[in-house]
Amino acid sequence: MTEATDLAEDAGSKDPRVGLRAVRALRTLLEKLEAIQVTNARNQDWSWQEIAEALGVSKQAVHQKHAGGRRLRKGR
Repeated sequence: MTEATDLAEDAGSKDPRVGLRAVRALRTLLEKLEAIQVTNARNQDWSWQEIAEALGVSKQAVHQKHAGGRRLRKGR
């Protein structure tokens, strides 16, 4: 099994310590995966609006979360 599969299984544990720890780890993994995919999208010239639509959030939310120093590097 993969780490993500193990974590998903642990998230359903009847033991709250195991379940909550797994939820925290999954949240961290999800944040990393989102950042990677947003970077991929921006590198392929996706607009903030396109990314926002794919994530089901507002353009402002995704831009605020992920823009960082990119505006200076990409001139956007």
